[in-house]
Amino acid sequence: MSKIDVIIIGGGAAGIFAAINIGAANPDLKVVVLEKTTKLLTKVKVSGGGRCNVTHACFDAKELVKFYPRGEKELRGPFHHFQPGDTIAWFAERGVELKIEDDGRMFPITDSSQTIIDCFLKELDKYNIDLRYQSAVETINKLDDGFKIQLTNGSLKCDNLIIATGGFHKAAGYDFMKNLNHTIIDPNPSLFTFNLPKNDLLSLQGLVANVDVKILGSKFAESGPLLVTHWGVSGPGILKLSSWAARFLNEKNYEFDFMINWLPKQSEAILKELFASYKQNFGNKKVFNQLELDIPKKLKHFLMNKAGVSSDIKWADTNKKQINKLIQLLTADIYLSKGKTTFKQEFVSCGGVNLSEVNFKTMESKKTPNLFFAGEVLNIDALTGGFNFQNAWTTSWIAAQSICS
Repeated sequence: MSKIDVIIIGGGAAGIFAAINIGAANPDLKVVVLEKTTKLLTKVKVSGGGRCNVTHACFDAKELVKFYPRGEKELRGPFHHFQPGDTIAWFAERGVELKIEDDGRMFPITDSSQTIIDCFLKELDKYNIDLRYQSAVETINKLDDGFKIQLTNGSLKCDNLIIATGGFHKAAGYDFMKNLNHTIIDPNPSLFTFNLPKNDLLSLQGLVANVDVKILGSKFAESGPLLVTHWGVSGPGILKLSSWAARFLNEKNYEFDFMINWLPKQSEAILKELFASYKQNFGNKKVFNQLELDIPKKLKHFLMNKAGVSSDIKWADTNKKQINKLIQLLTADIYLSKGKTTFKQEFVSCGGVNLSEVNFKTMESKKTPNLFFAGEVLNIDALTGGFNFQNAWTTSWIAAQSICS
């Protein structure tokens, strides 16, 4: 059995990027990529609705790490060596131009993930990377002079090994690594929407509002757009909150109370003063008509009904209890969430290889020489916006440079 210089387990973003960068740094090395399915780069294909959110236009490492609920401290050093600016340059050198959207997300100017995939395939071919499909790894054993990888249909030996499988939904997904003696943090989802079964709020399906959201009984709070769906609430604000609170919500078995402030720019005191002036100056006017709030009309109607304030009632006919209830709903509207729903196809999990067991200057295992990790197989996850891919590019680039140095 001839020994291979580098085996990479995983044909996703991190694995393929590592293979290409090893090929570029040292074309003489024999590199084999093992992919358990029949396709490469499946997550790249669906990212950003098929446009591929390659990275994010945040070029300060100190700011960039703040988008990683897990991995913030560890990635600070790596981002000083390969950050979004380097990603942009890497693709530009290969004829792929990226664009920045208003929210900072970056996409190929073609708005097609196939552009990124085609770039990678061209580079793989350029460096004669050996791609082996339907090659599921069963076990890995450390040898005195490298590694033995047992496949379902044979075995291989290599000097250097990069594990870049991505994250797994269940701890059992990491079983192929059990002989490497690394600690695995049990995985759970870190990007999901909140379910509100049979809640009246679902009648507002499609409504979007900028809100503050807080999970009661915790420190977790977030601001941003909220979207009412047919099953609950989603949108950037909710997704960011789910990511930061992933471990906490898992421990709660996804049953928890959360509070929405529909008017983040208004305080309860200001609203009390405003409503008192309405009652004094517009007593003969209908509350619904003479109530200017920075929320959609159908939300105003919904909250008024919930507070027991009919759409026909006049300010003069309202009582203190009704007004206080309406103010409370506008600023502290509480809902019980039961369950979660994964966000589209872009499943992100927290969990994976314990970060304390990896040298982030090289991405090499502290326990096993010549074993490297890259991407979401590590206990690293990020908010939406291209940050998870940037982690993949950065960690795999560093692993590649370490092997070739």
